[in-house]
Amino acid sequence: VILLCFRMYLLMAPTLCLFWNTFGLCAAMDSKPNILLFLADDLGIGDVGCYGNNTIRTPNIDRLAREGVRLTQHIAAAPLCTPSRAAFLTGRYPIRSGMASSSRYRALQWNAGSGGLPANETTFARLLQQQGYTTGLIGKWHQGVSCESFNDHCHHPLHHGFDYFYGMPFTLLNNCQENKPPGLDAALQAKLWLYSQVITLAVLTLTAGKLTGLISIRWKIIACFTLAGSLFFISWYSSYGFVQYWNCILMRNRDITEQPMRLERTASLMLKEAVSFIKRNRHGPFLLFVSFLHVHTPLFTTAKFLGKSHHGLYGDNVEEMDWMVGKILDSLDKEGLKNHTFTYFASDHGGHLEAQDGSAQLGGWNGIYKGGKGMGGWEGGIRVPGIFRWPGVLPAGTVIDEPTSLMDIYPTVVHLAGGILPQDRVIDGRNLVPLLRGRAPKSEHEFLFHYCGSYLHAVRWHQKDSGAIWKAHYVTPVFHPPGAGACYGKGICPCFGEGVTHHDPPLLFDLSRDPSEAKPLSADTEPLFDAVIRKIGRAIEEHRRTLTPVPQQLSMYNVVWKPWLQPCCGTFPFCWCDKESDSTQSL
Repeated sequence: VILLCFRMYLLMAPTLCLFWNTFGLCAAMDSKPNILLFLADDLGIGDVGCYGNNTIRTPNIDRLAREGVRLTQHIAAAPLCTPSRAAFLTGRYPIRSGMASSSRYRALQWNAGSGGLPANETTFARLLQQQGYTTGLIGKWHQGVSCESFNDHCHHPLHHGFDYFYGMPFTLLNNCQENKPPGLDAALQAKLWLYSQVITLAVLTLTAGKLTGLISIRWKIIACFTLAGSLFFISWYSSYGFVQYWNCILMRNRDITEQPMRLERTASLMLKEAVSFIKRNRHGPFLLFVSFLHVHTPLFTTAKFLGKSHHGLYGDNVEEMDWMVGKILDSLDKEGLKNHTFTYFASDHGGHLEAQDGSAQLGGWNGIYKGGKGMGGWEGGIRVPGIFRWPGVLPAGTVIDEPTSLMDIYPTVVHLAGGILPQDRVIDGRNLVPLLRGRAPKSEHEFLFHYCGSYLHAVRWHQKDSGAIWKAHYVTPVFHPPGAGACYGKGICPCFGEGVTHHDPPLLFDLSRDPSEAKPLSADTEPLFDAVIRKIGRAIEEHRRTLTPVPQQLSMYNVVWKPWLQPCCGTFPFCWCDKESDSTQSL
């Protein structure tokens, strides 16, 4: 009788599941949910409706928050693209993988650089792939391409656990759009132009002096000056003069489809690829990482959204991204996958305060939090939106005010997929499932370390017994002009040198009482000041004992342009192609 009942249950289970799914209950039975990860680029926490913005319209992101869990202390592991995304993919502070820089180049600069996410780092995509997931990345990578030859693709997404890649191996830049001021190393380019003009003027002066007899000099010397000047110009202009061709490219897997990109159709292509991936893999399980090019400058926005927001081009771009989120969520609904999919939305770091065009603000708003992109310690550079949805499993409309990290996505999705974390390395992220489901009242993080490049700028201590969130700043950027809250005129705040201030004793804040970091505490105003500083100091010592020397992926050698590594869809240097002419229809 028992055997007969069991057989009847097996026969009826699919029908019962289909019935229960209507009420969102079947998701809880899924042993391996689909996983959909949205990561915006440079989005400020104050740019989203569910985080307090009432002028930029983000109805689809807000819908995720209403139907799921919203985190209020979600922290990026770095305030810039390349290191933050490395930490997100590996669950480890970027200093552990060599993706934290000790120079002023804190992110990858070229597709043809040799630095990138090391092959011995294990991404969550690799672990999910081993658990039977089909894995895809649509959008921005910015973790390198090749190491020694243009086609070894040692840093490519397909070498890091993704079965499918469509998008930019690099990141958007002003250089990707016509008639925009250069965004890549603009200050250095200005100096190189100046030096080239000085050399040219010197050669012309010597030539005129020789012809008029005012200067006694041999033609051979003038020829040598001319040759040296020409070589100097060619040496830098061959890279910086063609950034749009070298960096602004689209790839499908290992093949270049556009070089340079045509930005007017990029959003349409990305959306089409994401929807197509979901449809192809609807029988699952799948991991889809949608890594938006939005809302990084140059903020190219399609005509449908231009002029529609109350915040100029930046607001238009945010609203276009939100629309894309909605379309992708609609595709889940269409395929009947909403209740079978664990969905996440975040930004890689805070908004870029220094991004301006005259009086127009081209960067995000970080709400009440001080600082922004590039600032490793201040909250505005690292506190980001964090939203999760899984109907029937995660309680809808929940807000959690506990310290969490983008690195936590790594152990969280590995847990959901039934995988095992690597045992041969330190994983800094923590599994968020108990916290998200309400089964754990507190975050597992006691300390979070806030780096600017490879320099430790601040440390957060979650004192769980009291509820205090202490934060000690050992280094802070020098704002320009003083008190401005950003480094205007510099593009981004530095991590070291004359552009920072060292604090001894450190600046101390209790974020639970002062989230804006407006009033630093002292031994006179806070009885626990000395005890807190000692506790954080011991944590720093313990943390540093877990660090081991690794090759520096963002060293000067690794970030410079190397022509032999340049991805090219023609015969170098004649790199041009457009294989997307049949894919320009908008959805």
